[in-house]
Amino acid sequence: MSNLEIGLWSFPGLLALIFLRVPIGLAMFVTGLVGLYYVTDGNTVALSRLKNETYSTFSSYSLSIVPMFLLMGHFATLGGMSQALFRAAEGFLGHRKGGVAMAAIGACAGFGAICGSSLATAATMGRVALPELRRYGYDGGFSTATLAAGGTLGILIPPSVVLVIYAILTEQNIAKLFLAAVLPGVIAAVGYVIAISIYVRLNPTSAGVREAIPMAQRFRQLGAVWPVLLVFAAVVGGIYGGIFTPTEGAAVGALGTGLIALVNGGLTGRTLIESFMVTAKSSAMIFFIVLGAAIYNGFLALTQVPQEMSAWVVDQGFAPVTVLIVILIFYLLLGCVMDSLSMILLTIPIFFPVIMVLDFGMTPEQVAIWFGILTLIVVEVGLITPPVGMNLFVINAMDKATPMLQTYRAVLYFVGSDILRVAILVAFPAITLFLI
Repeated sequence: MSNLEIGLWSFPGLLALIFLRVPIGLAMFVTGLVGLYYVTDGNTVALSRLKNETYSTFSSYSLSIVPMFLLMGHFATLGGMSQALFRAAEGFLGHRKGGVAMAAIGACAGFGAICGSSLATAATMGRVALPELRRYGYDGGFSTATLAAGGTLGILIPPSVVLVIYAILTEQNIAKLFLAAVLPGVIAAVGYVIAISIYVRLNPTSAGVREAIPMAQRFRQLGAVWPVLLVFAAVVGGIYGGIFTPTEGAAVGALGTGLIALVNGGLTGRTLIESFMVTAKSSAMIFFIVLGAAIYNGFLALTQVPQEMSAWVVDQGFAPVTVLIVILIFYLLLGCVMDSLSMILLTIPIFFPVIMVLDFGMTPEQVAIWFGILTLIVVEVGLITPPVGMNLFVINAMDKATPMLQTYRAVLYFVGSDILRVAILVAFPAITLFLI
């Protein structure tokens, strides 16, 4: 069996391990290590690769941005920023039909600007918004679907942990990727609000209406969200303005949200230690997945699978947009059975070289950034795509009285909004590239 054949057969082997419920990081690690053993006819190269990859992965300065952003999200929760965002959005939208659900989307978008994790955004806003949605008579499936969809804004609106991983894998500028994600993130939030508006008109009994509050109270609630704007401006503005590196920006954001949490009384000695422990556990999980992907992708590089795939696509003469659409559809299907970070780490080393050899009429950097944002969006859709959308399970675990099937039905409106958004961004790359 040739090296190329070994590389191709590794895919079904890897998927088999995943379906047997082996953790994705361990599955990639084992498949890559065994593959290296067979490709190099011995364990010397495999063990040497294991040593070198472990050191280079865990000593990477760029990866230190991940725990900083995770810690920033924990501090933001302790500082009461999620509640402030929801109250402000609810004040202006809550009296409209479906307004409380719209407010939850707006709060998720705001919280996503200081939290780079979709699951953390969904879980945090779920604790804040679910009681209010129940209080005003919103259907359980509609409520959980709204919060699951809103949670996806956590990885789309910068800062984003998944976008950082993509930048590291493809050697792109993190600041430019963050800027490129802003407009698609805003479009996502607007699209979700429109989806809610359509849903409540087609299902009039699915949502109640709360009374309007005085305008003065609305502006007081709006004034309470200034810390979110301050942290976002400091982190993203500082990174893009060249004041500090992305890693330093993440540290500044963590420090800023920590100080806000301290002033608001949410940060104590006990909660500080808890935040460090949760961040450490999440970072360790992410880093091990990164290590497993590095071992597996190193094995694939030796088998020439990415290079051969790129050459095959070029030889077939497919239209570049056709190839891109096929890849995006593959991501949508893969999102039904795999989490977002694993998809990025597993597929980008294979698909990125294919995309970069195609002519889209743009510079290589523009293609890389455009493809990165599109990938991020379809990966995000996978978080709310039945049957294994991670955000759906997170929210439904917080509302056990709502059957999962009801959530599945309601979330299809948001999935439809996402697919329409992907089509628009594929057709008009300038929307993504406008700010860079």
